[in-house]
Amino acid sequence: MQEAPLAERIVEAFDTMSEQLQAAARYILHSPREVALLSMREQARQAQVQPATMTRLAKHLGFSGYEDVRQLYADVLRNDMTGFVGRVGTQARSQALKGDHVLAADMLNGVCAQIGALSQPGALDSLVGAAKLLAGARRIYCLGLRSSHTPAWHLHYVLSLAGKQSTMLDAVGGIGADALGSATRDDILVAVSVLPYTRQTVELTEYARECGIPVVAITDSPVAPLAQLAACTVVVSTDSPSFLHTMSPAFVVAEILGSLVAGHAGDAAGEALARVDRQSAALNTHLKTRVKRS
Repeated sequence: MQEAPLAERIVEAFDTMSEQLQAAARYILHSPREVALLSMREQARQAQVQPATMTRLAKHLGFSGYEDVRQLYADVLRNDMTGFVGRVGTQARSQALKGDHVLAADMLNGVCAQIGALSQPGALDSLVGAAKLLAGARRIYCLGLRSSHTPAWHLHYVLSLAGKQSTMLDAVGGIGADALGSATRDDILVAVSVLPYTRQTVELTEYARECGIPVVAITDSPVAPLAQLAACTVVVSTDSPSFLHTMSPAFVVAEILGSLVAGHAGDAAGEALARVDRQSAALNTHLKTRVKRS
């Protein structure tokens, strides 16, 4: 269910909801399949609210009761199977009908539009605000698992090149989270996760927040779990005609943040990059291009 039927309505109404209604709303946003398949009582249990809250939320959104919400999601589920299997089937049918060129063009056009949206004033404010937080931090911890690992690791790489103290919280050996033990309020955690949200990423971010470590989130919704924990959130789109959501906008955000932070560092970044150049030359890291003689 790539397009949850009530997502836009919930986001628009989110700030008008009570804390309990917001908890129920987040459940609907993050668990569309469960909304279609589980009983209202079980959904309320998973959302950690009372069943009556689910009914109040439905009425807040303009429905007569929660069963109307469940039916809406069930109808969408029947026409668009949730998960990779259903989406790859949809993609395959469209690809067979329209051809490879059209699918490739649709994916490219979609990514271009999504990246272009990051230049709008609101998105730019979020990017600049996040960069200022990162520039002022003593150390930056980068966290991203599964498909979100790539943008998180790239940010870590760029920051490290520019001389910023950066630690990647990866899962090698199962000790990735241990590095947070030395983090303080002077540090910052950059957490990346998009729907379906990786449980470990959210849990580690919750732990960091409880320890007083500020959080910058890169995620796909202003009411996503990471956004609720963050001092600053950069929202990226993940919609794609492919069976897999796109991470290209998140990757671009990582590049922009790394560049902005390096710019804030000024001479210190220049000195760090000079050291990188000297080491690369000493170790013959890069293949030297030979000039062909005519």
